[in-house]
Amino acid sequence: LSPPGDSYGVLPRPCRALVLLNPQSGSGRALDDFQAVVQPMLAEAEIATTIFITERPHHAHEKVRDEDLSQWDTLVVMSGDGLLYEVVNGLMERPDWKDTMKKPLCILPGGSGNALAASINYYAGYDHVAKKKLLTNCTFILCKGLHTQMDLVSLSTASGKRLFSFLGFGWGFISDVDIDSEKYRWLGSARFTLGTLQCLAKLRVYQGRLSYLPAGPEQGTAPAPRDPSTPVTNGKAGHVLPPAGTDAPGSLPADSLLAPLGQPVPAHWTVVPEEEFVLVYAIYQSHLGTNLLMAPAARLHDGCIHLFYMKAGISRVALLKLFLAMSRGTHLDLNCPHLCYVPVRAFRLEPRVAAGIMTVDGEALACEPVQG
Repeated sequence: LSPPGDSYGVLPRPCRALVLLNPQSGSGRALDDFQAVVQPMLAEAEIATTIFITERPHHAHEKVRDEDLSQWDTLVVMSGDGLLYEVVNGLMERPDWKDTMKKPLCILPGGSGNALAASINYYAGYDHVAKKKLLTNCTFILCKGLHTQMDLVSLSTASGKRLFSFLGFGWGFISDVDIDSEKYRWLGSARFTLGTLQCLAKLRVYQGRLSYLPAGPEQGTAPAPRDPSTPVTNGKAGHVLPPAGTDAPGSLPADSLLAPLGQPVPAHWTVVPEEEFVLVYAIYQSHLGTNLLMAPAARLHDGCIHLFYMKAGISRVALLKLFLAMSRGTHLDLNCPHLCYVPVRAFRLEPRVAAGIMTVDGEALACEPVQG
């Protein structure tokens, strides 16, 4: 049974899929796993595949940005979350992004994080699984051919970048673990356990201002019409988008809830009184990793950003307890006074100094003011 309000499309039969595969992702088994586990299932489901093996960073980004994609019914990403991030941002750079973004995207877990794959497995009502079982479940969903909508979050940075994110934006402890543990990729998902212990040992505090627009009772519905005179930046310094509804063909969607980064946040936003954090994480899916159920209430298109922040002063023991509880999604039941969770529709983070790693969908970003 599908939740109320979910509408599903169905892929055609027979179906043509472009599979973008990173052979280096995770512990380097993606191609072997695809041939052993995925290919036989797809053949039986009448899904014909064209395999594109990436050879360098941004290879998939360029492929989906520049290529005629009309010959495929779906794009399948067999890798970690980083390759899907490349694909989403490549698609959003196309002049015909509005139409191309309607093409179903499928994620098959081939990396070490696999957060979106774990989230989709959770939304589908399957038991918590990892590795080959998670891959089999996700391939089965592709074989059934059902697809539905997914939220994207538009992020803009002080240096003028405009990024589109499907998973989460982070600063502080979680981002440090993510990037510091890159050198242990060969360990698969165990790299995050090792990274967590190392970052706990040198626990750092980050200073900055966090503001957000709380998700009201109208959460998940379309935003109210915007005053047409309000200028909205699209991430290019000094460039003002035309009011929503007068977009030139092919122009990116307007950030209708945000004031330009150089100006104060709108008066109806909430500014967090504390300015010292151990971590800030804005997540839009349920899982942060295969074994981290961070936002149990999240759904694929709930129109909501699930904002977590941890105030300075938490002990290492309390922090470790929270992360252990997060594997079961019970961390909020601990009622830790340092951990705050609020569903929001938009947020802004302004670091006091450029310290610490920021990440978007697990990829590193320069530390600077950002809003989404």
